[in-house]
Amino acid sequence: MTKIFNLIICGYGGQGVLTLAEIISRAALEENYKVMESELHGLAQRGGPLDCHIRMGKNQEFFSPLIRRGEADLIIALDLLEAWRACYFANKKKTKIISNEEIGFLGKWQGTDKKQMISQIKKNSQEQEFIEATKIVKENVGIIGPLNIFMLSQALKKNYLPLKRETVWRVIEERLKGKNLEINKKVFYWGQTPKTDR
Repeated sequence: MTKIFNLIICGYGGQGVLTLAEIISRAALEENYKVMESELHGLAQRGGPLDCHIRMGKNQEFFSPLIRRGEADLIIALDLLEAWRACYFANKKKTKIISNEEIGFLGKWQGTDKKQMISQIKKNSQEQEFIEATKIVKENVGIIGPLNIFMLSQALKKNYLPLKRETVWRVIEERLKGKNLEINKKVFYWGQTPKTDR
């Protein structure tokens, strides 16, 4: 990687946004990147919106973890409403967005229009991937807890992240111990399998 990579992770408190940011940051450190991370909590107790900024590079100097408007290379959104809001950090020339298609209760309460939001996201980014992630995860493992790991696996499958899958999984194993590890392993590696092979 010859430039600084700017990543936004967004969603709601309780969805595993902070865990996802920690996993990616630790994996980047293991691959010898310089990493800076910032968590913009706001009202991010369970159900509140939350953004994490991660910047990484190997031969570049940078001194702030915060990503400026229009400077994101990748946005991983665990909720469609938050992907739409994160368009502030996106631009048509370089930003890739991978988002859950689900709209959480905040979006439903505000009467948001899914088609309108997707249209706006497409106008503000170079490449997009919208996934019925909540539905897919729940149907396959019975719970939605591993949603964040599934979205991470999808970003890796699309080569949106400059990290090795093996490194990321090693960090997940260290971070997510106990009874949920096998479920997360299933979600992570199932998410890596091309759709035609399922």
